[in-house]
Amino acid sequence: METDVDVLVIGASQTGLAAAYYLKMTNANFVVVGREKRVGDVWRKRYDSLVLFTPRRYSSLPGLTLEGEQDGYAAKDEIAEYLERYVQRFDLPVRLETEVRSLTKEQGIFRIQTSGGEWRARNVIVATGPFQKPRIPEFAASIDKDLVQLHTSEYLNPSDLQEGSVAVVGAGNSGAQIAVELSKDRDVLLSVGHKMKFLPLKAFGKSMFWWFDKLGMLEATIHSAFGHLISRQPDPIFGLELRSLIREGRVEVKPRATRVQDQTVIFEDGSKAQVRNLIWATGFRSDYSWIKIPDVLDGKGKPVHIRGVSRIDGLYFLGLPWQYRRGSALIGGVGRDAEYVINHIRDL
Repeated sequence: METDVDVLVIGASQTGLAAAYYLKMTNANFVVVGREKRVGDVWRKRYDSLVLFTPRRYSSLPGLTLEGEQDGYAAKDEIAEYLERYVQRFDLPVRLETEVRSLTKEQGIFRIQTSGGEWRARNVIVATGPFQKPRIPEFAASIDKDLVQLHTSEYLNPSDLQEGSVAVVGAGNSGAQIAVELSKDRDVLLSVGHKMKFLPLKAFGKSMFWWFDKLGMLEATIHSAFGHLISRQPDPIFGLELRSLIREGRVEVKPRATRVQDQTVIFEDGSKAQVRNLIWATGFRSDYSWIKIPDVLDGKGKPVHIRGVSRIDGLYFLGLPWQYRRGSALIGGVGRDAEYVINHIRDL
């Protein structure tokens, strides 16, 4: 196996594949490594009812349009199959079932220890995305074993739960979709830590993302006043179905969950609710503990970079939330950041 490359891309989902697309246009010797068994498994393993809130016309990688009704919304398996087609269409060099265990740099060369051996590279692109480790409160470890608790990364469908009520903790778009699904045949509590903001999928017959595009919101960068403002706000919930269920009393909203005693969830305002199931829709955290290079991360464990270019020569990041624009972590937005990073590598 060839182990010396010009560029090693770590991560074989949409972000890494977008980087590979632009690398293919250069003369660079490169490879993409991913730990999944099949391209697209990151999507296949998410909950069954997952549907993107961005229309297909805003959900394509560079060079290949996501097929289907362009104003419609793709389901998770459709995205998984699209990523497989993407690799095949552009004949991208992807090595799967390869887990990266450490990244070091010695004498100007990166050394990447993986489950399949060592790679050496002059440049490394970390394209693992923002969804790496489930973020679950510490008190979850002491919860009664008779209460079923799952993170959204583990939940697939209602059959994963036992009969009875459920508390969904966290009200991002995943928590909202799951709460809607579960409310069809059981009592649902939705624990939120901030005021929810709902946006319709469409306004005046057009997708909200069409309006965002026309109003220049998709072009707002993190350095602009507008971009700085909206980057500090919680993401809105796209779609109004949950809002209707709350108004009808079919989903009960509670404040932030602070602890669980036996099968009773205790909330920030002191109120309590007994449930049989608990879904942690509390998002993910980054985990770069495998990067063994000083000065890569800040005090919060986040990469220090400018548009994905780190302060370590040859080390780059892609797919970070607000890496440069609102859509930097969305499938339809990673291409522009990838092009910028590959151009930076090419111009060295």
